[in-house]
Amino acid sequence: MTLLDSAVWGRKFLSDGWRDASLDQPVTEPATGDRLGTVGLATAEDARRAAARAAEAQRTWAATPAAERAAVLRRAGELFTEHAAEIEDWLVREAGSVRSKAAFEVGLAQGECFECAALPTHPQGEVLASEEARWSFARRRPAGVVSVISPFNFPLVLGLRSVAPALALGNAVLLKPDPRTAVSGGVVIARVFEEAGLPSGLLHLLPGDGPVGEAVVEAPEVRVVSFTGSTRVGRAIGERAGRLLKRAHLELGGNNALVVLPGADVRKAASAGAFGSYLHQGQICMTTGRHIVHESLLEEYSAVLAAKAEALPVGDPAREDVALGPIIDRRQLERVHRIVTDSVAAGAELAAGGEIVGAGYRATVLTGLTPDMPAWREEIFGPVAPVIGFSTPEEAARLVDDCEYGLSVGVLGDVGAAMKLADRIDSGKIHINEQTVADEPHAPFGGVKASGTGSRFGGAAANVEAFTETQWVTVRPDIADYPF
Repeated sequence: MTLLDSAVWGRKFLSDGWRDASLDQPVTEPATGDRLGTVGLATAEDARRAAARAAEAQRTWAATPAAERAAVLRRAGELFTEHAAEIEDWLVREAGSVRSKAAFEVGLAQGECFECAALPTHPQGEVLASEEARWSFARRRPAGVVSVISPFNFPLVLGLRSVAPALALGNAVLLKPDPRTAVSGGVVIARVFEEAGLPSGLLHLLPGDGPVGEAVVEAPEVRVVSFTGSTRVGRAIGERAGRLLKRAHLELGGNNALVVLPGADVRKAASAGAFGSYLHQGQICMTTGRHIVHESLLEEYSAVLAAKAEALPVGDPAREDVALGPIIDRRQLERVHRIVTDSVAAGAELAAGGEIVGAGYRATVLTGLTPDMPAWREEIFGPVAPVIGFSTPEEAARLVDDCEYGLSVGVLGDVGAAMKLADRIDSGKIHINEQTVADEPHAPFGGVKASGTGSRFGGAAANVEAFTETQWVTVRPDIADYPF
């Protein structure tokens, strides 16, 4: 039996064992519409029961020796290595990933587990000074039950980057993946940890619709909500969590800028820009959504970028050697095309692309834009590269920051000039002489403004902060004297 044999998970959800679901949904290949299987959907009541069971199991897990928790995380990383080809196939077919993106995502999953295997023994407290005759400590304790709500675009990593550290630090987890990628973003994670020896009751897989999402936020046992997705939904979750006095870690949208400075190597810059805009069909929160190019390079850069876009084949990544696979569903595909056509109608020029091809969209370049056009203002989540010129560093900084989002920025060209520009930009991440899409398991990840609540993922410091609570502990050599 393979790791992802549908006999295990078909028409089921995981909650203290695989349970028959009262509802189910087909798993559909976006490139072809073919049915890949049937996933079980949880109900809101299933989620509430799971939260109660998770709270019960978490107490034992928190008391489990650190070495045992670390061993589960190490074994999970090994399983991602051993089953990489099978998992990549699911990412290609269910999520529409091209093969190289799928392999990159599985590699990140391996690294995430190995990185988190060090968390159980990471220092988790401080010795404090005290005016009293006592020892004083601040120690980190598991938060308890963590709800993880993850999206479709990098379904494996964007769920795992919260699941793995939360488990490593002694929590239980309710995982609600996007139903469109419930296997690669949910079943894969559940099966890996099941095979890695994670005790039953600690990880619950709960694919479902809005009421399930509400339940995993509102269940009284849940102390932390980790959400990755749209800014609109993130705002609603943040409001609800705030009312319930729960912590919400929100990693939201982005309309990321790539600045090309005067004197930059145009061909290298356009290659970086193409990668940033077209990787995974632009369906990444860090996608390069705005190209801000010095006026001395604007015409050449636009032409080279357009030539690169025209050369990128679009198709079914499971059956063809293509650079761009399908958009996740027809609704999003039509939204991408509408933003492009509305911008062209407003006066933008189509330098490349602008066409629906089957279930995909051609790599697109738009020039002649103004900052009020939809292709410049909105997060497109498709393979579209809008290009605008600038004349001074001050103008470049204004163009970058004149955006509701603040997730990732790339600056290409002279390092000294890039450093000065970087100091003026409000963004969660700035990459000099790199494009906007980058991630490493040990690096802090997050955004500002409408892109979220800061770096809540990546590296020991961020993970400990995200998934534990601080407890003050004092110790005296004997009982203190009191005036009462």
